[in-house]
Amino acid sequence: MHIHDLLRLLVSRDASDLHVRVGEPPILRIHGHLTRTDLPRLTVEDAENLLYPMLNEERRHRLETELELDMSYAIRGLARFRVNMFRQRGDLGAAMRCIPINIKTIDDIGLPQVSKQLCMLPRGLILVTGPTGCGKSTTLAAMIDYINEHRQCHIITVEDPLEFLHQDKKCAIEQRELAEDTHSFAEALRHVMRQAPDVILVGEMRDLETIALAITAAETGHLVFATLHTTDAPQTVDRVIDVFPPDQQNQIRMQFSVTLASVISQVLLPRKEEVGRIAAFEVMVVTPGIRALIREGKTHFLYTDIQTGGQHGMQTLDQHLLQLVHQGKVAYEEALAKTSNPRDFETRAARQGLVSLPGVSAAAR
Repeated sequence: MHIHDLLRLLVSRDASDLHVRVGEPPILRIHGHLTRTDLPRLTVEDAENLLYPMLNEERRHRLETELELDMSYAIRGLARFRVNMFRQRGDLGAAMRCIPINIKTIDDIGLPQVSKQLCMLPRGLILVTGPTGCGKSTTLAAMIDYINEHRQCHIITVEDPLEFLHQDKKCAIEQRELAEDTHSFAEALRHVMRQAPDVILVGEMRDLETIALAITAAETGHLVFATLHTTDAPQTVDRVIDVFPPDQQNQIRMQFSVTLASVISQVLLPRKEEVGRIAAFEVMVVTPGIRALIREGKTHFLYTDIQTGGQHGMQTLDQHLLQLVHQGKVAYEEALAKTSNPRDFETRAARQGLVSLPGVSAAAR
């Protein structure tokens, strides 16, 4: 068996991930659920015969030296894949995620329309956040593609690994991959600033230096996109500030309040009556009031501003979850499992007549 056979199986089954481990058959993740294939359990030799042919000499050396490897892999005409290889219990293993060749649009993924306005900003920092596997890369690709179609500018991306491939439309786009084209996000950002970009995408803000450089890039007139593994806007703001030493936090809070343009947080849920998953989004658009809350360290008040900021294109995750339930796109139980405040969510759902709750009347909607 060749690894291409398994990757073609992944695509044909509409799976998002493939897991290769010694002692188990290849495992697919289909619409969020792990499914074991009917193939034989893999031996040590099987795993090595599947995975080593994917590596050139340099990548194999990195794997043997660091015991971990992130890379991209492509099968012409089929798809691209984000690959993580590792050692577990001394044996070789891998997790592979399918990256479709075709980039979905903002409308395809259901991203709120305010995101199109955000893409047209001349400067600022836009953070896309959420847990691993929630579709952040797909969202970023859709927004970069929108800019590519509607603006004439220079876009530089720094990714680990390179995922969606963009072709020049109205923009000139350069995509750089960690370990292949640059040594680190921070080092790439320092040099990117000298290449006259209008838009910069940083795959992930992993450390203090990268965060500081991203804020500086936004402050000096660039539109910067980046990701974080945070669940909502208040947590995102706190995470960025808390990375810095206490004696620098007041200054960073001031800088961040001025440069931040938006936080988009997302989760994926199973569709109710169709195969596949759908994204739900929280959107915070930074207004003068929100800038003041960030500057003053009052992040616990951000939720209220998001909740009442519909005229600015804002919405909480719960508001979008309720909308998806009301539209029949998501089951109520699935939405409830994703909310951070189940009791409040139940009350709001009951007021909208979506569920019955003792003591709460739908007439109060």
